[in-house]
Amino acid sequence: MSGKGGTGKTTISALLIRSLIERQKKPVLAVDADPNSNLNESLGVTLKRTVGEIRENLLEKQQSLPPDQSKESYLDYMIQSSLTESEAFDLLAMGRPEGPGCYCYVNNVLRKIVDSMATSYPYVVMDTEAGLEHLSRRTTGDLDVLLIATDPTVRGITTAARIAELVKELETRVGRTYAIVNRAPEPLDARVREGLRTAGLECVAVIPEDEVVRNFEVQGKPIYNLPATSKAFKSVSEMADKLSIP
Repeated sequence: MSGKGGTGKTTISALLIRSLIERQKKPVLAVDADPNSNLNESLGVTLKRTVGEIRENLLEKQQSLPPDQSKESYLDYMIQSSLTESEAFDLLAMGRPEGPGCYCYVNNVLRKIVDSMATSYPYVVMDTEAGLEHLSRRTTGDLDVLLIATDPTVRGITTAARIAELVKELETRVGRTYAIVNRAPEPLDARVREGLRTAGLECVAVIPEDEVVRNFEVQGKPIYNLPATSKAFKSVSEMADKLSIP
């Protein structure tokens, strides 16, 4: 899940995870790749620790590791133990970005471990940080589906188009790319539809403005627990069907 800030990526991610689980596509690995980790709040679970915290801890302790324990095995153990587990999904939060110092080796090992972990799950949903940096750093790796959330504005569509274009420039392997217009008025403005067409973006979902979502956010309730009658949840659930997830 990609897109600029404020487009509702985390809300959509949480509802997509729920839609997968309701279709018995479980267990799901949820990855919160936003340094400002809050996917756990939308899912209604408490974080144990983040990968960023583990990385910092290793850099502090690397000289005191037992001689028979490699950095890779230490990281692997710590990441496995950091998983926030629920009945139908597990959550891995990437957490804070790098601080001062050399992180190249640690980050390469982390990517390897997370990629290996992902193979144990039939579905992985990654909620990324705002903007394009996660793509330029190749945080996301290879993707079956890239969903780009946008607000219902022509400027938002322009940003979504830039993200899609960057994916092509980086030669990231992506099976399918779709736009999602979130918090949209009904009907959607014709200029926005024309912007999508001009940008060559296929829109897989138009999620309407939903008072129920707004109330949940104001009250701090987990978006995952939205009632089935919620307009936003219905739209994401229909999107899951359109994606023809096997």
